[in-house]
Amino acid sequence: MAQITIKDIAKKLNLSPSTISRALHNHPELCETTKEKVNAAAEKLDYHPNALAQSLKNRKTNTIGVIVPEIMHHFFAAVISGIEGVAYSAGYVIILCESNENYEREVINTRVLVENRIAGLLVSITQATKKSDHFKYLQRVGIPLVFFDRVCDDITTSKVLVDDYHGGFIATEHLIKSGYKKIAHLSGPKQLSISRNRCKGYLDALKRYRILPRKEYILHGGFHEQDGREGAHYLLNLKNHPDAIFAVNDPVAVGAYDIINKRGLHIPKDVAVVGFSNNPISAIIQPPLTTIDQPAFEVGQHAAKILIEQIESIDKKKNILPKIEILETRLIIREST
Repeated sequence: MAQITIKDIAKKLNLSPSTISRALHNHPELCETTKEKVNAAAEKLDYHPNALAQSLKNRKTNTIGVIVPEIMHHFFAAVISGIEGVAYSAGYVIILCESNENYEREVINTRVLVENRIAGLLVSITQATKKSDHFKYLQRVGIPLVFFDRVCDDITTSKVLVDDYHGGFIATEHLIKSGYKKIAHLSGPKQLSISRNRCKGYLDALKRYRILPRKEYILHGGFHEQDGREGAHYLLNLKNHPDAIFAVNDPVAVGAYDIINKRGLHIPKDVAVVGFSNNPISAIIQPPLTTIDQPAFEVGQHAAKILIEQIESIDKKKNILPKIEILETRLIIREST
């Protein structure tokens, strides 16, 4: 069924479309009787304003685009929830796109959102993203852009992050203080700053406690369970295999669990494991996983607030400088260490 328009109401009441429009907008020069008649007809016909048409007319939209690598990942689900709550309270709606860790899909998502006249864009990039031309285009055409969690380092714009360096440091420090010396790190893709910062935290903790890092103990991979399986398989095949593993995130840690258990080894007696993100599964797997908690919901809230501030500054013709917000991480100690 076609959407009811102002012209349909005008035809029904034998009035001009302009009269219908003025009545629906409560124009002061129109008599109350006409307004009541028009509004009653609009309700009966189930008329709803066309938001896209209004945005074209007013050169303003209340739609925010959001692109995440994975919707099903707990971290991103929590971020989206934080974004949606802030957006709704400010009178905005979100259009959500999933890149599925695919760079080409991320580019297409960005283009489609621009074509749908978004007011601004919130993005966490894929693990494969190495070029940022599609985001630089947004800046050229004046669409506000805010990155969260995974960011493009070559773009000057607002970003909301967690303290990945501190998380990597305290995770490794905890393993050292628990008596482990041969600590490996299953890191993420080298080009992503979250991977580099967590790895730097790991290396600096080793340095602080005068433990020499071993090149064969640092593996760069992805963010999924299979990456954890492959990494743990390699590490446990080493002649002098590690006695502890710091994983870049909880899914990678869970993958490592699988291989450790299949080898007949005991966690944490034979190999300790620490994850990162505090995914709900980390508390229910056996043994429960020691992990780094990152405030995902708050990341979404902060990112949405910054973006909306930038959007509304454009309406007020104000210039707002890009800002970087870094939220704290904390260690949650469980039985895997």
